[in-house]
Amino acid sequence: QVQLVQSGGGLVQAGGSLRLSCAASGGTLTSYTMGWFRQAPSKEREFVAAINWSADSTYHADSVKGRFTISRDNAKNTLYLQMNSLKAEDTAVYFCAAKIGYLNDYPNDYEYWGQGTQVTVSS
Repeated sequence: QVQLVQSGGGLVQAGGSLRLSCAASGGTLTSYTMGWFRQAPSKEREFVAAINWSADSTYHADSVKGRFTISRDNAKNTLYLQMNSLKAEDTAVYFCAAKIGYLNDYPNDYEYWGQGTQVTVSS
């Protein structure tokens, strides 16, 4: 069974950058579509970005398009989220997730989840 272990995140000023990583253990990510989601206090989990297994197709939410970039390195079994031009409204707990099949933005379709990492953007 694939386990996803996240790293990165923390506190940053508005306009700054952070990179999140999500590494797999107990299996390979090669067969999986991968996604990033986030959840702010008192809000539902929100789609951020997704990438297919071969990294030739990505999908970013409108709220992060042009600022965030999802990528993966299958040789390193790792998923990334580069976050630039961060805003206060990006503050949330960020989760990586994995699913079999086509990429989409529906969290219930994702089978495996990372432990979550806090991103706080101060204005």
